[in-house]
Amino acid sequence: MRHFDAMIVGAGQSGPAMAHFLGDMGQKVAVAEEKLVGGSCVNFGCTPSKTLIASARAIYTAGRGDEFGFSTGKLTVNFDRVMERQRNIVTAMRERGREKLMEMKGVTFFHNRATFISKNEMQVGDETLTADKIYLNVGSRAAIPDIDGLNSVPYLTNQSILDLTELPKHLIMLGGGYISMEYAQAFRRFGSEITIIEPEGQVLGRTDKDVADCAREILEKEGVNFLLKHKAVKVEKRGREVIVHVENKGKSSEVVGSHLLVAVGRTPNSDTLKVENAGIKLDEKGYITVDNHLRTNVDGIYVLGEANGRGAFTHTSYNDFEIASDNLNGGKRKISDRILTYGVFIDPSIAHVGMTEAEVRESGAKALIGKMEMSKVNRATEFGQEDGFMKVLVDAENERFLGATIIGLGSDELIHSITDLMYAKAPYTVMKNAVHIHPTVSELLPTLLGMLEPLK
Repeated sequence: MRHFDAMIVGAGQSGPAMAHFLGDMGQKVAVAEEKLVGGSCVNFGCTPSKTLIASARAIYTAGRGDEFGFSTGKLTVNFDRVMERQRNIVTAMRERGREKLMEMKGVTFFHNRATFISKNEMQVGDETLTADKIYLNVGSRAAIPDIDGLNSVPYLTNQSILDLTELPKHLIMLGGGYISMEYAQAFRRFGSEITIIEPEGQVLGRTDKDVADCAREILEKEGVNFLLKHKAVKVEKRGREVIVHVENKGKSSEVVGSHLLVAVGRTPNSDTLKVENAGIKLDEKGYITVDNHLRTNVDGIYVLGEANGRGAFTHTSYNDFEIASDNLNGGKRKISDRILTYGVFIDPSIAHVGMTEAEVRESGAKALIGKMEMSKVNRATEFGQEDGFMKVLVDAENERFLGATIIGLGSDELIHSITDLMYAKAPYTVMKNAVHIHPTVSELLPTLLGMLEPLK
């Protein structure tokens, strides 16, 4: 039995950062990772998906040569090369992370699963380790729905899709969330036929309807098929084809494809830890409950990242590390200080911060709203990306931003100018009266803020 000052389970986004912080404080730290250093983001999330999206965007842009005044001839997609590029980038980033972890002062790495024996004891491979504090950074995995026949079909998830060696002829996707939307556009640009099956009336359920509709229309223009309000009730294999039986308004039909991607949500990896041995509480969805400072109900055990149910993004996971480390140094940072912000990396991308329009309406707050189509932005016209719009919501009484959503050219970078003002609690007039560079997308934000009207 070996004792450590701290033990970290999982080497995703926040785990290694916490290990480095504690090691530099002179603590003796154990890090246990069953699978791959880097977690989901590096290995089967952000890095590989955005690498594929970059390849798809380059292919799509080249295909618009006539529009921009050049000719490339007939384009052919080398799918093997596309996937090789993705794997090479992922491997390089993972190895850099692993090397940094191995070099950290005071850190001992265990390439094994860790499970609780008691609240301060964990079984790691053949060893029993004890620690004064335990930080859990175990992440999540694809949720698999209970659909008749699904387990008899070789379906794909966001992880296994990265192992494809041939381009799907017709890729069917269950779920209309950000994973499906991003991969749908990318694989359509590679040459696959795409059908997205979504039981609700819109894709991207957390967004406002106008945003979701705009995103859907962008993908539809590229040839992506959507079956909204269609519920998948049965899946079967018929020869080399996958058959998805769907129901809509009491009518049944079939969708026939070559491959099936399941992307209906995520489930936390808390069930790999034997948390019951430590007395750790879970919520009804299996997430480990934490307080505003990431502490579980068991003294000395903390949860960073997706498994705490308080943020499903790489940036929120890293912010969890910042909160936990700040608290150890006597600080007072907490989860509730965080303003929700995220991106959906279709092309053009969607970026959001704060409240949606629907949430503002539901809150009953007196608000101002401004909306501008990207077709009125010179930069968007010049770059041939006029799809989308900018939408901002402001508190009519204190003049602070309530939220913003931008779908269009450069939105994923543009949103941070609003995010920073929200953290500063500054009035929107700071931006309205600012002078921005022409020609940029950003220059239209002050113009938009000068056109605010009461939200009716």
